[in-house]
Amino acid sequence: MKRLLFFLLILLTPNSRLRADEGMWIPALLDQNFADMQARGLKLSADDIYSVNHSSLKDAVCQFGGGCTAELISSKGLLLTNHHCGFSYIQYFSTVQNDYLTNGFWAMKQDEELPCPGLTVTFIVSMENVTAKVLAGVYDTTSETRRIALVSANAKAIEKENTKDGLDAFVRAFYYGNEYYMFITQTFTDVRMVGAPAYQIGDFGGDADNWVWPRQTGDFSLFRIYVDKDNKPAKYSKDNVPYTPKKFFKINANGVGENDFTMVYGFPGKTTEYLTSYGVNLIENVSDPLKVDLRTQRINIMEQSMLSNDTIRIKYAAKRNGAANAWKKWQGEMLGLKNADAIAEKKKKEDEFMTRVNANPLYKTKYGDLLPKMDSLHKDIYQWQRSLDFFSEGCFQVELIRFAYSFGTLAMESAKDTPDVKVITKQRNDLYNAFFSFYKDYDLNVDKVTAAAMFASVWKGIDTSLTSFNTVTNPKGKKVTVRNSFPFMFREANKKYKGDWKKYFDQLFSRSMFIDSAKVRSLILNWKNSDWKKIKNDPLFQRVENLYSYYYAVILPGWTSRNNEITRLQRLYMAGLMEVCPEKKYYPDANSTLRVAFGKIDEYSPKDGVVYKWYSTLDGVFQKEDSTSLDYAVPARLKQLWLAKDYGPYADKDGTLHTSFIASNHTTGGNSGSPVLDKNGDLIGTNFDRCWEGTMSDVNYDPTVCRNITLDVRYTLFIIDKYAGAGYLLKEMEFAKPN
Repeated sequence: MKRLLFFLLILLTPNSRLRADEGMWIPALLDQNFADMQARGLKLSADDIYSVNHSSLKDAVCQFGGGCTAELISSKGLLLTNHHCGFSYIQYFSTVQNDYLTNGFWAMKQDEELPCPGLTVTFIVSMENVTAKVLAGVYDTTSETRRIALVSANAKAIEKENTKDGLDAFVRAFYYGNEYYMFITQTFTDVRMVGAPAYQIGDFGGDADNWVWPRQTGDFSLFRIYVDKDNKPAKYSKDNVPYTPKKFFKINANGVGENDFTMVYGFPGKTTEYLTSYGVNLIENVSDPLKVDLRTQRINIMEQSMLSNDTIRIKYAAKRNGAANAWKKWQGEMLGLKNADAIAEKKKKEDEFMTRVNANPLYKTKYGDLLPKMDSLHKDIYQWQRSLDFFSEGCFQVELIRFAYSFGTLAMESAKDTPDVKVITKQRNDLYNAFFSFYKDYDLNVDKVTAAAMFASVWKGIDTSLTSFNTVTNPKGKKVTVRNSFPFMFREANKKYKGDWKKYFDQLFSRSMFIDSAKVRSLILNWKNSDWKKIKNDPLFQRVENLYSYYYAVILPGWTSRNNEITRLQRLYMAGLMEVCPEKKYYPDANSTLRVAFGKIDEYSPKDGVVYKWYSTLDGVFQKEDSTSLDYAVPARLKQLWLAKDYGPYADKDGTLHTSFIASNHTTGGNSGSPVLDKNGDLIGTNFDRCWEGTMSDVNYDPTVCRNITLDVRYTLFIIDKYAGAGYLLKEMEFAKPN
């Protein structure tokens, strides 16, 4: 038996090793990869990258707005991130008269910088393994529901204990709940917009080029952190001053070359590298296709409406871009998984795992029936996953439906015999704040067309037989069983309106007070507890409440119970991989926590006969130029500079102006805006995308085609200085010496 196991270990090890460029590594645990990083050219120490005892690179990286990454590039709190990360604020400040989306925005002095309400940036102060504390008492229960409750309670206690002195704390699961880490953070709330290029630069290529190489997009924007006189986070005040950071990045404007070491430092959102073949199948053949279909319809509706007038164009610019980003990524993911034959590749790894398991009686007892159970569960969750996607990507994408439902808590609390004044006050404040952003960027006709399309698709494709039974107490105090049937809206539209969804929503919306912003504003400002009846009697709210009730009573619990069991088995599978195949290094999946990825600048070949070089240039902009296309129109000023070859000190040695480059760093959503660093830890660019053929790297990393796309910092400097005339900003930056 020992000889057999040894032979299997030797046989299987080459196929099980982590590929060199793969992984999103916890900065505090870089030691396990540091020799590899140094062999590739890194000149820093692990302490230079992450330290809690002195300033390090981590202190120059922050989570921007909760969904992107940004980096500090000056001693005055200047932040660099992507144009698409700052897009909602560029859109927020834009009007038809001051169209910053189209023309760009540049504050030529600090008092012209624009305060961004609600925008926050968060830095990691420290991180700590708290697995033992989080899992205390967990092994005494066999119930997954009980385990989830215990883990949650333990994590909240740890967070509460460590939230103090102006710092926050959160606990996050790693390796599907086999390990847990606590993160201490500091958040800044006075963030102001400093500059953004014209749309035709910041989003050059639009959807056509999104997730595609080569790219020539100037995808950047600039913001600044402001603090109180003691350099501490503070709410917006005219008296606040620019933040003096512990660390900021030097700029390397000397250029980069093929095979150069690169490192990405940021907050990747979510990956699922260790999914089974059954999980990959659910993504590739069930969830992604359904979501793409629904989102295609919604994007088409927005685009057609945006072409009709500039007011709608500005209102829906951020919504449309936000919808399109994931939409195209899902398409690339499906294509990549198919081309890589990812399901078959996963099955091979599972077969290797089971060969080792079956050769060891102890492993067989622990893991022998694991994969058959996973197979059965994924078949069982099929319709529940489709229903979940139909509601989240279909029904709940109707804006007025979401907005109307947001009034439910206020109505419910006000209807109580003794309402909680604090709850009501908070709800009114939250709704009043939401009121402005909602109606500012809302168009009723766009929403009605969207509603008709989404509900027609949901009705056509969803399983209407999914139900649940709940025991409730009726007004007479008697317990009765209630059947949660498919939502009334669907039955009403098909019975009364013969499936004419356009007519249905025309009538339904016209009878609701929520289409009248003046009425809604007055209701919030002059709220009386008896006004709960106005909400409850509104015909749209009644139907929306029933819609959400079905989702929360039937779909979500049904999906969650099955998904919890899949998660339990996935946790066991993860533990099994680490125990049965210990020779492999396992990086934790991304979960919006700070990570380091490393690789090299490298070309790639996506298919036979095609090889993409590692950089793009401004020349490529004018090869694509098309004045009749929103995606490929070019500002006149940029063309003048190109024709004159007036690139200043930002040109490459070959005389061209490089716009972007690609490298083999493992990135995902959330890495948008991440600093891309050279061997000395100096900034050489800003991460903004991935190549189309490698978008499946969230599920299945392939080193031959997975490339992250980086905006060359020299193009950023060129746009700031030569194009926008905001060269004063460069004076507060620090530059690396020439090579």
